[in-house]
Amino acid sequence: MASLQEPWLLEKGNLKGSSKEIRHGRTAHNMSSSSLRKKSDLTLVSKVRYGMLRQFLTNLQEVILGTKLSVLFPAIPLAVVADCYGFGRPCVFALSLLGLTPLAERVSFLTEQIAYYTGPTVGGLLNATCGNATELIIAIFALGQYKIDVVKYSLLGSVLSNLLLVLGTSLFCGGIANLRKEQKYDRRQADVNSLLLLLALLCHSLPLLFRLTGASAAVTNDPTLQLSRASSIVMLITYLSYLVFQLFTHRQLFEAQEESEDDEDGLPEEAPVIGFWSGFIWLIGMTTVISLLSEYVVQTIEAASDSWGISVSFISIILLPIVGNAAEHAGAIIFAFKNKLDISLGVALGSATQISMFVVPLCVVVAWIMGINMDLNFNLLETGSLALSIIAVAFTLQDGTSHYMKGLVLLLLYIVIGTCFFVSKTPLNQVNITNSETEIAIDKIFRV
Repeated sequence: MASLQEPWLLEKGNLKGSSKEIRHGRTAHNMSSSSLRKKSDLTLVSKVRYGMLRQFLTNLQEVILGTKLSVLFPAIPLAVVADCYGFGRPCVFALSLLGLTPLAERVSFLTEQIAYYTGPTVGGLLNATCGNATELIIAIFALGQYKIDVVKYSLLGSVLSNLLLVLGTSLFCGGIANLRKEQKYDRRQADVNSLLLLLALLCHSLPLLFRLTGASAAVTNDPTLQLSRASSIVMLITYLSYLVFQLFTHRQLFEAQEESEDDEDGLPEEAPVIGFWSGFIWLIGMTTVISLLSEYVVQTIEAASDSWGISVSFISIILLPIVGNAAEHAGAIIFAFKNKLDISLGVALGSATQISMFVVPLCVVVAWIMGINMDLNFNLLETGSLALSIIAVAFTLQDGTSHYMKGLVLLLLYIVIGTCFFVSKTPLNQVNITNSETEIAIDKIFRV
């Protein structure tokens, strides 16, 4: 039927695998983002005579107008105009953040479309690479401008946002919406992600402890950097092992729940709405636009901080993750309302694991290649917040059941941490100096 009604769907290639197999290749991120998509009315487009023009208009309607967040797309050209014509830098920063919101959701959509043609395994690998493309691109641009603290803050904020805000809101809303239903989820997937997060916490804690127990910051600087680079390589190898575990050896742990839900709801078999090469070209285009807006964000974040009277740490840890992952977060909450906690957990824990075990160590390695000294020492306050968050989430998910009180506690923990960074007014260029002095003072206390 697809070849008769929409012949452009099969441009230069056949679909690989059955519809059921493709559907099982979808990750929690894909399913979460799909909750914000809407069907496109192709009645007018189908009347266009010229095939190339019809295909272009179809792709344009599916990619740009096929999401409920399409109203935010005008923020992208407005950000470009504001930058070109010298508008206030805080205005450029705000417009860039708004423009990144629909782009992040569209990247997830395009990776899913490509997965229909490549099969679930390659699609899963593609999603694992592009799932947090926005955070990775912002981090790389910040590294290029030697704003290492912005990199650390933004990545830490993504982990805290997923663990506390997304998961907490999902459990709270799901518990309120299903007061008379017993909420259960598969503990096995949560256990795997919790183990990986604890490993990431260990790799973040050791450089901090190593520096605190050293004679001085100058003496321990180089060994801490070497330890961080070695730990990053270990984390990347572990993440590759996790992908093999998720996509090959223990695939059923991550797909069994999705299969039962599809069968229960009686959802129709799905088909791609754009072709393989079209999806690939659109993905490159979206990534390019994300790169442009990410550069604007990095260049204007300090000006926005000064203008709004908010610390850079609060903007990077709280505002950037909330806006950048708004689509994914909303999808997780929607599935929690439907009592599909496995999908919500897959989104929150999966994103946190990917940031901790892939994006953070990759940034350390990229900085190493660029000749920039970035380590895994996120300083005492940041590492302590991360440790308490991971431990709280691990305790929350230990019994395989949920209620709204668990979500409320996680949300309150996020509010307290957010308040902590809000009242922190340390200028960005003094962060490293202040932390070094603090470490030396603690070291003297230990020696006494």
